[in-house]
Amino acid sequence: MENKFIINGKTKLFGSVNVDGAKNSLLPVLAATVLCDGEIEIKNFVNLEDVKVMLEILKTLGISSKIDSGSCFLQTKNVKNGKITHELSKKLRASIFLLGALLGRFRSAVVAFPGGCKIGERPIDIHLKSFRSLGVKIIEMHGYIFCDASKMKSGSVVLDFPSVGATESLMMCASVLAGKTIIKNAAKEPEIVDLQNFLNKMGAKVFGAGSDTIEIEGVKSLRGGEFSVMPDRIVAGTYLLATATCGGDVTVCGAKAEHNQSLISFLKETACQIEIFSDKIRLKADKRLSSIPLIQTNPFPLFPTDLQSQMLVLQSVSEGSCVLQETVFENRFGCASELKKMGAKIIVKNQFAHIQGVEKLFGADVYATDLRCGAALVAAGMKAEGYTTVYNVSLIDRGYERIEEKYNLLGADIKRI
Repeated sequence: MENKFIINGKTKLFGSVNVDGAKNSLLPVLAATVLCDGEIEIKNFVNLEDVKVMLEILKTLGISSKIDSGSCFLQTKNVKNGKITHELSKKLRASIFLLGALLGRFRSAVVAFPGGCKIGERPIDIHLKSFRSLGVKIIEMHGYIFCDASKMKSGSVVLDFPSVGATESLMMCASVLAGKTIIKNAAKEPEIVDLQNFLNKMGAKVFGAGSDTIEIEGVKSLRGGEFSVMPDRIVAGTYLLATATCGGDVTVCGAKAEHNQSLISFLKETACQIEIFSDKIRLKADKRLSSIPLIQTNPFPLFPTDLQSQMLVLQSVSEGSCVLQETVFENRFGCASELKKMGAKIIVKNQFAHIQGVEKLFGADVYATDLRCGAALVAAGMKAEGYTTVYNVSLIDRGYERIEEKYNLLGADIKRI
């Protein structure tokens, strides 16, 4: 039976909360283990639902894994090429990362079109166009992508859009491709830097991650080793926005301010108080906050689409009006209709949400339409008067480990049923 959250609202949050390892870093790092030969220990490991699916996929490729004391140990000596089936790929958008890893290791791959949250088209054309420019023959047929990289050669690739997934797939593939590969208009997200650090620790020669140009000098093979995944900037941002929404005083431990500069800049506009330390961020909100007139989602270092739903909740209860523009995904305002059940005043037109702040939200039955929408609705439930029931909790579990326990330690009243 599908789990749900019962939230007794009108909560203020106090205390400290730890940020787990970044899902959006861990998934490509796990995919990149296909390139390695030996045992790998991944520290700061978080066993989310998406991660479990990735480990299941790796098992079909001959990679065994064991989780112990916050680390995941993987043995890659028996890695083999294999078909990534519909049954597995439909559960996980990040299964597409394996395309680059398999092409790098085996020079061929068969991967089903990936699944994931229903937040828009999220085409993988950029991935395929990039590999074709390196000489990979690709046939799309019967819902699968068939790739022959026997004549693949290093070269220069210009991405049509700074796609995180395409950048990471190319980095993996090129790390074991003879010669120099240059990725231009590359994504700049911190997770890109984390993947570069992992690959280099395993013997690769990747340079420039975090800028719009990445250069890779191919090596023959990668080895095993250990690596600690970066903290999750989206989880950190979720906790900060929840505290701003509900009010209170929370220190988010493990958070790095440089990963969330855009969010912090916006939060300072609202009149909440923020203290920044080297490895934590403290937010205090002791009154109703002011609206932010205009917010746009954009690739890093600007405001991330993965915090858009959580920001929507904050703006719904702030004083004033806000226009929130979604520029990354065309179907990411699913949260708006659920918040309107709770009394929010939101009008969505195309890629714009027009929000008039209200003083109160009221408990209701609401449904998570995607992972980040689910996290946003939990914050709305904690803010609202009365009881809120959040359905489709399994979507939240894809990106947050025991989120209800973390909030309960801060003073919330959330029950998983």
